[in-house]
Amino acid sequence: MKAILDGIVLADSNDTKVIEGNHYFPPDSVKKEYFVASDTSSVCPWKGTCSYYDATISGKTVSDVAWYYPNTISDRAKPIENYVAFYKNKVQFE
Repeated sequence: MKAILDGIVLADSNDTKVIEGNHYFPPDSVKKEYFVASDTSSVCPWKGTCSYYDATISGKTVSDVAWYYPNTISDRAKPIENYVAFYKNKVQFE
């Protein structure tokens, strides 16, 4: 599975975890050089507080393109701790 923005592969892994229809990529499969932390956060009652990334490709920034849970709060969510998911309407998947 690949997450692609404007022809650039942001993440690539054969070991994503699917939760609620979203592919969560292992942290080491994400090309961090394209990301900066966003000020956005949200809370899921079973996963915990969610942090977001903005991505910049060729001078164009896409806000809150991806999210992750740095400190999950349940055993059910633990397998995706620090894994990164991408909004389906902001990136392409292959």
